Amino acid sequence: MAMPPKRDLTTGPIGSALLAFAVPTLFSSILQSLQGSINTIWVGRFLGEAALAATSNANMILFLTLSFVFGFGMAATILVGQAYGRRDLDQVRRVIGTTIGAFFFLAVIFAALGWLFSPQLLGVMGLAPEAMASALAYTRVIFLAIPLVMLTVVLSMSLRGTGDALTPLWIMIVMVVIDCGLNPLLILGVGPLPRLGIAGSATATLVANVVGLLGLLAVIYLRDLPVRLRGHEFAYLKPDPALVKRIMAMGLPMGLQMIVLSVAGLAMLGMVNREGVDTTAAFGVALQLWTYIQMPSMALGAAVSAMAAQNIGAGKWDRVGRITISGVTYNLLITGALVLVLAIADRPALALFIGGDSPALPIAQHIQLIVTWSFVMAGVAMTLFGTMRANGSVWWPLIILGVTQLPIRLGIALATYGWLGADAIWIAYPISSTLSMLAAVWVYRKGDWKKRKPMMAPRPGPDAAIEAANADMEPEGRMTPTG
Repeated sequence: MAMPPKRDLTTGPIGSALLAFAVPTLFSSILQSLQGSINTIWVGRFLGEAALAATSNANMILFLTLSFVFGFGMAATILVGQAYGRRDLDQVRRVIGTTIGAFFFLAVIFAALGWLFSPQLLGVMGLAPEAMASALAYTRVIFLAIPLVMLTVVLSMSLRGTGDALTPLWIMIVMVVIDCGLNPLLILGVGPLPRLGIAGSATATLVANVVGLLGLLAVIYLRDLPVRLRGHEFAYLKPDPALVKRIMAMGLPMGLQMIVLSVAGLAMLGMVNREGVDTTAAFGVALQLWTYIQMPSMALGAAVSAMAAQNIGAGKWDRVGRITISGVTYNLLITGALVLVLAIADRPALALFIGGDSPALPIAQHIQLIVTWSFVMAGVAMTLFGTMRANGSVWWPLIILGVTQLPIRLGIALATYGWLGADAIWIAYPISSTLSMLAAVWVYRKGDWKKRKPMMAPRPGPDAAIEAANADMEPEGRMTPTG
């Protein structure tokens, strides 16, 4: 049987391997954010501030709804990485089959509930009345894409768990081109296409997700990648109770962590909405730039988690600490440089979204100046959390973020709003991020996360054992990562 190329993260120099894996992941994140930014430009320029405020609120709701999907996807990535580090391809496929089989219908339920209750969700957020109709039209179409997003996320994250970050990158390129190209055509109704307004932006995203998922499946099977299911392996789509329990035990806290981030974001956005449409639009634009600043730390955190999981699965604990140190160092250098560049060139960057004469521009500049540097500290915490999660320690990150994001960040904003006004919202970000970093450092150094044991799989079947043995004998079976 022909084996796909292997990307072994358990051997070779750590720093170069980490970058080789993180860079394609970073480019994927850049493209994903570029997709959102270009679409924001189309909406802002063609439909105005009210539509821009609508998409900011709708995207926050979508993130909230997808939180558990991402949590289970991250759990699958960790288990795939540990199994792949042991060279157990059968267990890799068992994890993927169980994840898809158990949680696809959950994503369908989320999509249906989100479509039905979108008006209530938007109403709770206190969105300005002039933006409500646009937000509802946008949100309902986006909710239809959730099951497709779930499958794409699980497969892409599982590929990264095997050390393959290039395949998700190529699929992301295709999705971005389709989404960004269709957006203005469907918003304005160019040629034979209907004029859908803000719903056109969401429809373009839906079409891009359909094409992306089909393309990803085609590549997986044409290249016979480790995450594919064939023949008897399709039976793995029937959830394995032991694996479901393990995925739930890890994925639920990670999903709750994203829920905490979403709830905190919604609460802060509710305070922002009280300041009027211009401030909401300014905050939405600032969020776009913050996404770019956070991308290196997110990519590094994902790379650290995947590398650490493979090394934990292989029993190479001596490399895990060095992987974490490399991740933190790269985060400080790269994220710090981005913060500096944006501090110098914030006005032209912000003006891309709302124009140089928009009343929201000076507000966005002010927000940017206060908040941006806090992402350096947040990135350090993210890297440390990535290593902890690689060994199944998922509760400490949830506790730390739960405390710093809700009672601390929101509490600071509420407590000081009476005498600082809107600035109370902005200063809460750097204070809570600093406390989150300090708590993460303490838990990493003193916590018991290293005492957990990675889940050991049952012995693979004969076909999987032969396949794994052949992989180890082939020269390409021990390559360092190429993406």
